[in-house]
Amino acid sequence: MTYKIRISPKAQDDLAEIKSYISQELCNPQAATKLVSKIMERIRGLSEFPEMGAPLSSVIDIHTEYRFLVCGNYLVFYRLEDGNVFVSRVIYGKRNYMRILFGSLTVNGH
Repeated sequence: MTYKIRISPKAQDDLAEIKSYISQELCNPQAATKLVSKIMERIRGLSEFPEMGAPLSSVIDIHTEYRFLVCGNYLVFYRLEDGNVFVSRVIYGKRNYMRILFGSLTVNGH
């Protein structure tokens, strides 16, 4: 079964910000384009292999449907539902992705 890829507006913004930062702040537009293309290629791969990413609950102590895919220094967070892959966010791996994804929740859920 081939899954349909759906990218949230937030994830689209994340990709645009990644490209802008690398292109403008690091003055490397070629690297920016190459990185975003690589991330999109990995996301497209989820249509054939939706469980390619690890369950987020395997690395944190919170029950969640999120899965994540490592793409260089970035993490692609997504969930599966009814034949769809919903990409929620694309976040730099050294950022506090727990706070970005879940707000003020702590790792133990309190």
